Amino acid sequence: MTHTHTPRLAFVLGAGVLVAGLAACGGGSSPSAGSTGATPGTTNAKIAAVIKGLDNPFFQTMEAGINAQAKSASASVTVQAATSVTDTSGQADKLTSLAGQDYGCFIINPITGTNLIQGVAQISAKNVPIVNIDLPIDKAAAQAAGAKIATYIGTDNVEAGTMAGKEMGALLPSGGDVALVGGIAGDVTSGARLEGFQKGIPGNIKVVQTVAADWDRQQALTKASDIMRAKPDLKGFFVANDDMGLGVARAVANSGKTGQIKVISVDGNKDAFEAIKAGDLNATVAQYPYVIGMMGVEACQAAIGGKTLPESVKAPVQVVTKDNVDKALSAAPKPGESYDDPFQALLK
Repeated sequence: MTHTHTPRLAFVLGAGVLVAGLAACGGGSSPSAGSTGATPGTTNAKIAAVIKGLDNPFFQTMEAGINAQAKSASASVTVQAATSVTDTSGQADKLTSLAGQDYGCFIINPITGTNLIQGVAQISAKNVPIVNIDLPIDKAAAQAAGAKIATYIGTDNVEAGTMAGKEMGALLPSGGDVALVGGIAGDVTSGARLEGFQKGIPGNIKVVQTVAADWDRQQALTKASDIMRAKPDLKGFFVANDDMGLGVARAVANSGKTGQIKVISVDGNKDAFEAIKAGDLNATVAQYPYVIGMMGVEACQAAIGGKTLPESVKAPVQVVTKDNVDKALSAAPKPGESYDDPFQALLK
């Protein structure tokens, strides 16, 4: 089904390279929901969701989308979150605890590709469907544990980074040196965005330094300040999420170079949109965690009803700049454009 909002804003709905292996983990067929006996859209869908830390606005918005769809469908949903975006063991403990309870479907948003494997294997052993959102479970680890994934829903992070790289090329037509600020070193999502950015930039733009700032705004501010002191001719920053991007934008402002040094980030949260309006941030590649959360619940509704789910579904993304930020703000937390939602057809 296509959801329609304000036309004109462009976004990408291509296949995600990060999720290519998920079909092998669970195939395209959703496991049976056991004794729930629910049909798509009915009120007895009992769903558990374990997501990343609510210290990050991205995951706050994801939780809002999960709750909104559950309310709309009169489904029962229990949402538990890690204490922070680095709380791998705490998140795993939450899933393991829920795995022993009587839920008809689970939504998981792991911190790493492997930290929820034990709980996922426990759920799979009961033949309960698992919907993987945002960050994909590691294929090899899932296979080794006998863990099955019914469907994956998330952003193509390489493509998002590529879009950012092309936008940087438009902002710097004469080229120049840029620096990259990633999240946690070794993080799959961060790495994919940085990889995509380097694919998207033209030949006259050179990446001169890459640092990790652990998804933290203050760390990003400090590291961006250090980079600018060491590289006074720097022309731009690409930052792997908006929270860090806002820290980098503050560092640029502190140096008196707002407008001279371009800053592009990824996520599309409200603070980033407001920073674009104010001229502090040049662009963000907006994801829609609200939609990812909604689709996660829809997928569970369909799986509980015994429907076969698509192996993976691309979440919408769009580049937001000063030219379209007002439309993006008015449509938030959903995109300002139509987007494809294959789960809607399964709920009819």
